[in-house]
Amino acid sequence: MTATREINRIVMAAGLAASLVLGATVAFAGDVTLTMAVPDWPPTRIMKKFFDEQYKPKSGNTVKLQVDFIPWPDFYTRVNASLTSGEKKYNFIVSDSQWLGAFVEGGYFRKINDLLNADPEFMKTFKDIHPNALNSYSTYPHKSENYYGFPQFPDVLVNFARKDIICHEAEQKNFMAKFNQKLPCTSEELDAMTWDDFKNVGEFFRRKKGEMLAGKPAEDDFYGIAFQAGKSYDFSSMQINGFIWQMGGDIWDETQAPTSKAEGVVNSPAAVKALEKYLSLIAYMPPLAKTGTMDIFKSDELFRQGKVAMSVNWIGLAEASLDPKTSRVSDSLVFGMMPGTKGADGKLVRWSNIGGQPFVLTTWTTDAQIKEAVEFVKWWLSSNIQHQFAAAGGQSAIKSVYSDPKYVTYRPWNRAWAPSLDWQKDVWHVPQFFELLTQQQDQYDLAITGRQDAKTTQDNIAKFQQRLLKEVGLIK
Repeated sequence: MTATREINRIVMAAGLAASLVLGATVAFAGDVTLTMAVPDWPPTRIMKKFFDEQYKPKSGNTVKLQVDFIPWPDFYTRVNASLTSGEKKYNFIVSDSQWLGAFVEGGYFRKINDLLNADPEFMKTFKDIHPNALNSYSTYPHKSENYYGFPQFPDVLVNFARKDIICHEAEQKNFMAKFNQKLPCTSEELDAMTWDDFKNVGEFFRRKKGEMLAGKPAEDDFYGIAFQAGKSYDFSSMQINGFIWQMGGDIWDETQAPTSKAEGVVNSPAAVKALEKYLSLIAYMPPLAKTGTMDIFKSDELFRQGKVAMSVNWIGLAEASLDPKTSRVSDSLVFGMMPGTKGADGKLVRWSNIGGQPFVLTTWTTDAQIKEAVEFVKWWLSSNIQHQFAAAGGQSAIKSVYSDPKYVTYRPWNRAWAPSLDWQKDVWHVPQFFELLTQQQDQYDLAITGRQDAKTTQDNIAKFQQRLLKEVGLIK
């Protein structure tokens, strides 16, 4: 354990002497270090910056936040290795939501109900969190009242688009001639897109270098659409789950264990059809997508390089697209909600797999560290800091914050934030999540790279999940 609390004996002695002389009560300051493992990306960089610049502990202690920034592709592996090795290095972790079951059952993540019950102010803030974010980031078993996490950065998928391309007069005219519908151009028009509309954009904007694009020769090969289709970590699953839920399918429902099944659900006709839909769009994406390496960072990079008209990605990556130093398209952006699927009533179904992460405390965190960690989290979730975080490119799951009219003015994608929250689900808060995830990612990679059809893929996933979950008693 690297986090320490040290009482400076010299200061104590001096303080005691002073109190005897002055007859006054003296608060003795100590040093408390909170050591945190976090993914290395803007939302955690902003958090560290805010802490260093603004945080003043109410206790009078000197509180240090020591942060290990870990690259996303290595994040789970390194945190898992640290926790299971017994080194007890971290007492504060920005955990992915699906890790909760594994690390709670492993004895590493601390339950926080007692901390909430002991602090009405803290509980009040906790109850102001959107229920979908609360269930995803805090509960184990999933959707129970056993709480483990606090939102650090909540996230959803949104549609990034280039106005200079999709709003161009000639492109608008030609798109109408080809599809007899308007090429979506405004935020509201992006909000109304179905996946079929998204596919049309992909089909329409495939241009070779030198072909005309928005009134001038394309500088490079150009493509209409992109979304995550990567084998690493959870990159394809997080996108495919949305297709499955939107089209009436489902994943194995852990909240109904042990009566819910994987076989017959994970490979239902609706789920197979949803995967077929997802795969059909890859044909219109940059060729890299067919190699299984289109992770969230690559699709973001291609969009910022100006090689894609629309890209569905996490808000957590969006800030770099606005910066002219990192984006060739910074001055021509428009954002909307992720495309949906039209339901029987004609309305869009928008289910999506939630992104973002909670803070969690580890079980070996000392009382002094817990006290300071809770105060830090209360500060982080306070209205003032949450507004500042949103204004710096972050997001808030606190209802009283994101429902403030000011909220949508902070960034162009914020208008899509609150409406998307109502459509978020999460995946597998069970100890076996990583086995489920890696097998599913392997199977989806076979489908994405054209080596296996959708039905075989969903059948294989369902069979594996049924066997594994039955072995551990989560399926009868």
